[in-house]
Amino acid sequence: MERREFVASLVAGGCAGMSVDLTLFPLDTIKTRLQSQQGFHKAGGFRGIYAGVPSAAVGSFPNAAAFFVTYECAKSLLGASAAFAAPHAAPVSHMLAASLGEIVACLIRVPTEVVKQRTQASPSSSSYNMLRATLTEEGFRGLYRGYSSTVLREIPFSLVQFPLWEYLKTLWSQRQGHTLHSWQSAVCGAFAGAAAALVTTPLDVAKTRIMLAKAVCRQRPKDGIHQRGRLHLPGSIREDPPHVAMSRASWQTDLARRGRENLCGGIILSPLASARAAGARGAPRARFPEFRLTTLPRVLHSYLSAHGELHCKRLQPYL
Repeated sequence: MERREFVASLVAGGCAGMSVDLTLFPLDTIKTRLQSQQGFHKAGGFRGIYAGVPSAAVGSFPNAAAFFVTYECAKSLLGASAAFAAPHAAPVSHMLAASLGEIVACLIRVPTEVVKQRTQASPSSSSYNMLRATLTEEGFRGLYRGYSSTVLREIPFSLVQFPLWEYLKTLWSQRQGHTLHSWQSAVCGAFAGAAAALVTTPLDVAKTRIMLAKAVCRQRPKDGIHQRGRLHLPGSIREDPPHVAMSRASWQTDLARRGRENLCGGIILSPLASARAAGARGAPRARFPEFRLTTLPRVLHSYLSAHGELHCKRLQPYL
């Protein structure tokens, strides 16, 4: 990659990422609160819709810049090799480059995401107080809580989004006989982002709940001291088992997330293409005991179990 292309990817990717994160931040807050274990209204509802925006503002530029610089460098290196020189191998090189870009970007994204999402779910607290509380209670490792689940969500998202984006751009440019305009690249990015969001919504719910696990424990100090590493369900949602609540929230948030990713894909990918062309101890436990929510396999297992159970309940009247 030439120096000019490197600077273009750095500046254009960083500016586009920061613009998207700040512009669509209210939608991101709504998505996080819908996915929260405590429920949308208990997490703040529409109150304090910009809670956590300082964390997003600080991390969005370096996060997006790291991703797009890594993506462009990896794509150039893979394209120069003989194994990926053939046109039919281009989607594979795009997938590998996007995956590597997500792994690097998550080193910056996860700490800011943890602080941002916990502040969104606790609008009465500030980003600075949430950062200080996380460091005090969990140490530096607390900022990387959910790193593996974030990578496992972001890689499938990129595997769908970027090859589809590149394919749609190539197909459209071949049809019209010249390179795409910015708005055309934005349309391709919107379709690619919507498709990727549809596929990865359950993984995004799991990531959010893993990151919010400690924050939910702190929501109920009157219930006593919570145990480290365990999530106690708030009393407000004890009417449903955790896996049923998660199944419902997972697909309730799909529409909100797909709308956000539609806009995100169109806004963030268009300028890049243009620049490149240029816990409750005292709560009742009889029915619903405390629920471990610390690893991605446990979350996905509870979701899949609930999905089958809900379908059985719906079909029961007809059997």
